[in-house]
Amino acid sequence: MIDRRAIERWIAWVRLGALVFAFVEVAFSSPGASPGYRTAQWALTAGFGVVTILLFWAARAVPDDWLGALGLAALIFDTLAIAAYGLVYTYEYGNQTRWALILVVVEAAVRYGQVGAVLLPVALIPYFWFNEWWRAREFGPPDLMVGRISFPAGVTLLTGLIVGWLVDRLEASVALSVERAAEAERLRDELGRRVDILEAANRCARALGSSLALERAFGAFIRELRGLVPFERTALVLVEGDDVARTIATAGRGANEVFPPGSTGPLHGSVLDRVLAGEVVVRADLAETQYPEDRHLVDLGLRSELIAPLLVGAQPIGMISLSRDEVAAFSEEDTELVSLLGRLVATAVQNLRAYEAERQTVEELRRLSALRADFVSLVSHELRSPMAAVIGAARTLQDRWRSLTPEQREAFLALIADETNRLAALIGDVLDTSRIEAGTFSYSFSDVDLARLVEDAVATAVVGQDEVRIRALVPGAVPQVRGDRERLRQVLTNLIDNAVKYSPAGDEVEVSVRRDDGDVRISVRDHGPGIPSDQQRLIFEKFGRADVPGGSKPGTGLGLFIARSIAEAHGGSVEVESHADGGATFTLTLPAGG
Repeated sequence: MIDRRAIERWIAWVRLGALVFAFVEVAFSSPGASPGYRTAQWALTAGFGVVTILLFWAARAVPDDWLGALGLAALIFDTLAIAAYGLVYTYEYGNQTRWALILVVVEAAVRYGQVGAVLLPVALIPYFWFNEWWRAREFGPPDLMVGRISFPAGVTLLTGLIVGWLVDRLEASVALSVERAAEAERLRDELGRRVDILEAANRCARALGSSLALERAFGAFIRELRGLVPFERTALVLVEGDDVARTIATAGRGANEVFPPGSTGPLHGSVLDRVLAGEVVVRADLAETQYPEDRHLVDLGLRSELIAPLLVGAQPIGMISLSRDEVAAFSEEDTELVSLLGRLVATAVQNLRAYEAERQTVEELRRLSALRADFVSLVSHELRSPMAAVIGAARTLQDRWRSLTPEQREAFLALIADETNRLAALIGDVLDTSRIEAGTFSYSFSDVDLARLVEDAVATAVVGQDEVRIRALVPGAVPQVRGDRERLRQVLTNLIDNAVKYSPAGDEVEVSVRRDDGDVRISVRDHGPGIPSDQQRLIFEKFGRADVPGGSKPGTGLGLFIARSIAEAHGGSVEVESHADGGATFTLTLPAGG
């Protein structure tokens, strides 16, 4: 708006100039006036000077609330002063003093716009009439002239209209400028706020991306977030599969007790189900329980919650939640900021997950590469030994056939047969593994008598060696199973051979059969060195071999992989349990009658 005090000060300076002008005019412009008029002129000028000084002081000293009254009083004074000068100078026909009233019309227009510019000229019409009447009566002829009334009244009115319109336009422009300046300032503040929010969000995102370890990255993110949006508890939850929500990180109150990292829950019916629609959810009061997890948060003393989706593009992958212990504790600014964080955090989390997946893939490839290298080494050794034995025995028979006794010939032929069988078994394991991976491993299902199968497998193992006792514990009634007899025999033979291989000489291997809730379990127990718990999964993988006390035995590491694959093809499994006092028990589980 227009500065009223500035107007009063400027008019006060103009009034001082008018005082000087009036003094010069009185002193030098009316030498022929009668003494009575000269006295009136000087008295009027003296009074005008005193009030002018007072108004000059008041324009600077009065409070802002009084400026309106001061302006009106000053306008009235200026009008009366000029009107008085006009009356004093009426003795001079054609004197222009009354035309100075156009100045107060401009003053009224400056103060009050078109309203003042119209009202004051209208109010001056009686004065113009009185001034002309007084001149005609006291100093005529000529007699009263209507033109000397209407013309100054019309000119002052038109002048006032022009100046008033300009003043109104100026005030409108000033008001618009002030409004636009305020709007610009508001937009600047809003832009600054958004820049601050974006910078803070970027700091949080950089903190989350500061480490490839999720725990360390989330810790740095929490430190930034806590200074940006205070909270009592926060959590990151991701969607896994179609209906599983997994908590990957928490911080604050109850972080390790309520929904700790790694915990899972159903997606359907949870607040995450709502967030996945892309909606930012603000929970003003958690006591108004809507979701199963609310009760746990209320028990922690939390009352309000802000949840934003983690968006990668337009695809939600989870949520970030912040909780506070006051009701309706989150503002619109908090909501906007956390919503922005949801997008930045989603990208960082997605990168961490991609890195973790790649790292696991690399680790798995490195492990498989090591296993394959070990396998090549093992197979080379396993092939070299029997091949060397076969070649050596064959050459001996070829070179010394006539000099060897029949018993020696039989021994060499038996060695060749044993080593050839060993080679055939090795090659058979490799081929079976290849067929299993290609999905071409064939089965021929029929009803299988497990009791008979166990007894035959034990009998065969007993014939093949004499260092370890093998005992079969078969109850009277064992249900039949539906399966491939030869493949199941292959599994049992592998388990028994392993047990014999790792058992000390003179020890015993027990093969037992029992029924358990619709399943048939065949257990092979040895008293060897056992298998460390961290390697019990490894031995069922291709080329997997456990590092057991006393060193590993010869083998390719394919037998247990083939055994588990055959068991799973029959709807069963092969598990291992290692005992604290040494030894291990391998259990083949098959569905009875399956």
